Amino acid sequence: MRLVPVLLAVLVTAFLFALVLHRDTLLALAGNEPPVAAPATQPADQGPEAVRVVVLSSTARGIEDAVILRGETQAAREVELRAETSGRVVSEPLRRGTFVDAGQVICRIDIGTREAMLAEAEARLADARINFSAADRLSQDGFASSTRVATTEANLRSAEAAVAAAVKEIERLTLTAPFAGILESDSAEIGSLLQPGGLCATVIQLDPIRLVGFVPETEVDRIEPDAMAGARLATGQEVTGRVSFISRAADPMTRTFRVDVEVPNPDLAIRDGQTAEIAIAAQGTRAHLLPQSALTLNDDGALGVRLVSPDQTAVFAPVSLLRDTVQGVWVGGLEDSADVIVVGQEYVEDGVPVIPTYREAQ
Repeated sequence: MRLVPVLLAVLVTAFLFALVLHRDTLLALAGNEPPVAAPATQPADQGPEAVRVVVLSSTARGIEDAVILRGETQAAREVELRAETSGRVVSEPLRRGTFVDAGQVICRIDIGTREAMLAEAEARLADARINFSAADRLSQDGFASSTRVATTEANLRSAEAAVAAAVKEIERLTLTAPFAGILESDSAEIGSLLQPGGLCATVIQLDPIRLVGFVPETEVDRIEPDAMAGARLATGQEVTGRVSFISRAADPMTRTFRVDVEVPNPDLAIRDGQTAEIAIAAQGTRAHLLPQSALTLNDDGALGVRLVSPDQTAVFAPVSLLRDTVQGVWVGGLEDSADVIVVGQEYVEDGVPVIPTYREAQ
């Protein structure tokens, strides 16, 4: 009696299996229609389907190229005023940051006994002149030998040298600014003792100021003397000037060449030692302005763009990045006219047919 439920379960399972796997055939038999044949597979030799892309018809334009380098600001002139003689400072000190004119007294040293030494030298000079004059007259009359005349003349010249040395020693007591500038350090304090070589003060000149950078040997030939240059300081301030110096000898460690740019600084707003990004104008070139998103990489990692060829297929073209701006990137390496894929370039490869939709250039 238990055989019937088992047979019913087998029949129900077979029906459900046929209903799930052969549903179309059963429906066709129920409606007296022939079964629908499976669709034929696509021929293997059919090519890839065309891809819709957005294309920018770009025309090259002339732009001013520039050599970019990093550097710093430097004072045009800097000097350390040092004593040439010893003595006690008797002048009031000047504080750092003080603007000084050319020839202004920075340090004055006590004269001490130098005036007495000068007076003694002048007295010896007067005596030497009298002796030489008398010996010369006696020699002309035949009463003095030429040896005596030579001796008195030597004494006269020695006395004159002594006076000149005493005068020079007194001049060394006053230290003046060699040019107009700013004191970078306090001048020597009153009462301090200066020895020969002792520091009185440091004076720097900031107008004009120099921008100093180092350019690689592959770029140095592109820079010309007196070329226009611009710079952006770390503070955001932008300045302009001209190239005043290009080194003829490379740095032995970095193989780079020093370049100086002279920049006006009448208000002394630019300080010595500030970081600067310098752009020096070089010979212009022709380039394309493209959206940055148009750039892509090929399988070898080369930077470039995808173009639409005359036969309406995609092709990769390498480019060189010249300048990055808010409007886009300037690139070189393309023909004067190029149809650049700006949307969809990541979905095509070389030889893939495309359906371009053109848009206006920027």
